[in-house]
Amino acid sequence: MLWSVVIPVKTTQSGKSRLEISGADRPQLALAIALDTVAAAASAQAVGEVVVVTSDADVQAGVEQIDGATWIPDPGMSLNGAARAGLERASHEARAVMLGDLPALTAADLDDALARATGQERAVVPDAEGSGSVLVTWRVPGAHEAHFGTDSAAKHADAGHTVLDVPASSTLRRDVDTAEQLEVAAALGLGPRTTALLEAARAA
Repeated sequence: MLWSVVIPVKTTQSGKSRLEISGADRPQLALAIALDTVAAAASAQAVGEVVVVTSDADVQAGVEQIDGATWIPDPGMSLNGAARAGLERASHEARAVMLGDLPALTAADLDDALARATGQERAVVPDAEGSGSVLVTWRVPGAHEAHFGTDSAAKHADAGHTVLDVPASSTLRRDVDTAEQLEVAAALGLGPRTTALLEAARAA
């Protein structure tokens, strides 16, 4: 079974506003993190397509260089609106929305989570802190409604999504908004774009 994975991505100018790394350009770092996330998702065996929802021209250009990934314009209706737009364009019955700030993500960890979601009509994977949602899945046709925002893991659970028992060590659960979170993710191994940018910053 193949999945459509939707990844909403903010503009790099507005994204990662809390992520300040000495010597690193924040918009470029946000771009690297997003594209590493998209590339990892597109290389997962269970993923048939990645649909990136974004209005950022640099993200769009980067996505066009990644096999298995396409982009559509962000309708400008918040993260949940972007998720809805991507889900409506998805071509596989099994659909998921994933955050675009997972620079340590590996295809194997995404495949593991999607395998766990296969037996569930709806499911959610919380972030490492347990309050946010990094992956939300649907296995049945019909309305697909995401509930990202404050305490989104609880909101998805209240909406009938099964909380998947994905290990805390999974790279899927390591979303990055701060320098401290990036440091933790780096210990797991970052994607090539993020790694190259941080190495250049350290060398500057």
